Amino acid sequence: MLSVHGRKPAKRAVEPVARALLRAGLTPNVTTLIGTAVSILLAVVLIPADWLVAAAILIGIFSAFDMVDGTMARLRGGGTAYGATLDASCDRLTDGALFGAIVIWMVYVDHAAGVHVAACLVVLVLSQAISYIKARGEAGGLKIVGGLVERPERLIIALVGLGLEGFGVPHAVEVAIWLLLVGSVITVVQRLAYAARDPRANAQLAPPPGA
Repeated sequence: MLSVHGRKPAKRAVEPVARALLRAGLTPNVTTLIGTAVSILLAVVLIPADWLVAAAILIGIFSAFDMVDGTMARLRGGGTAYGATLDASCDRLTDGALFGAIVIWMVYVDHAAGVHVAACLVVLVLSQAISYIKARGEAGGLKIVGGLVERPERLIIALVGLGLEGFGVPHAVEVAIWLLLVGSVITVVQRLAYAARDPRANAQLAPPPGA
């Protein structure tokens, strides 16, 4: 939802940063790669080390590069097909690192029950599925916009859970994971329903080359 309705409020804060990075000589693609590399490094180092508050704050800051790079591309006159592909691919890598690191923390630090660990693994898979449904549908000409838990909501819920746990709130991560599990299942169903209701849903696709 935030990816649809939160763009205008965020624009005021993001655009000055985007302009500054462009003046510094950075390109949108380089910004994407920097944000992704740092976010992954922070996740795999800080979360398993139980530095949850630092992880929540720093990953949140660098995940904001996901908005900055798109704004940079717009300010330069528009993005490219490669830039969009790179951005989407890096988002999946960052999500995988985040939830993979949470699984490691749950197993080796929190000693969480197996059901909570399994729930986190399911969230990891569903996070990839939610994005894939949109990408695959749009590649077939379908319009799939919105959903209950998109990437911004997913990051906010996960990072708030980590931060609260780091401040001593018991089971905050587990609660966040179960909220994400329920919300992600609903979002998968929503997006498949959007695809099914699209007027072009039953359009015939040309066979791939070599088929």
